Amino acid sequence: MSRRRGRLGWVLLVLFVALPLLELYMVIQVGQVIGAAWTILLLVLDSVVGAVVVRREGARAWRALRDTLARGGVPAKELADGALVLVGGTLLLTPGFVTDAFGLLLVLPFSRPLFRGLLTRALATRLVPVTFGGWPGAPGATSGPADAGRPGPGTGPVVRGDVVEDPEDPSGPSA
Repeated sequence: MSRRRGRLGWVLLVLFVALPLLELYMVIQVGQVIGAAWTILLLVLDSVVGAVVVRREGARAWRALRDTLARGGVPAKELADGALVLVGGTLLLTPGFVTDAFGLLLVLPFSRPLFRGLLTRALATRLVPVTFGGWPGAPGATSGPADAGRPGPGTGPVVRGDVVEDPEDPSGPSA
């Protein structure tokens, strides 16, 4: 568990310290080459184009999700695409050239499959596998370490008895 916390700390450090510093450096460098007004105009234009692309790709991902659900299929790919478009759109609307480039890669349909595979692998390593053929919580399902050593249904002694209602208990079934 401490290994995950260590990794999370580094990710947060990069996201909240290193990335803004890199964005600021890039804006200053571009501003020195083309001027401040053109740099601001480029950032605004970049966000507007990003919003148009996100709207188009988001609508496409939504239609694909609805079509898959209407067919009765499992929309794993469509949900991943929707999540990537959402994150990419957020990055595109954030001012900065580095986040815009990365957001565009997440949103465009020809580069999204690469990130979909990375997202799938990242989530697969964090999910607890179900060792029973049904859903977690189904009779006989075990979901990993929390259920280890606990007998499943039908694997222990059967205790026979009768249910007796207390007539003085107002919270019973007859109340």
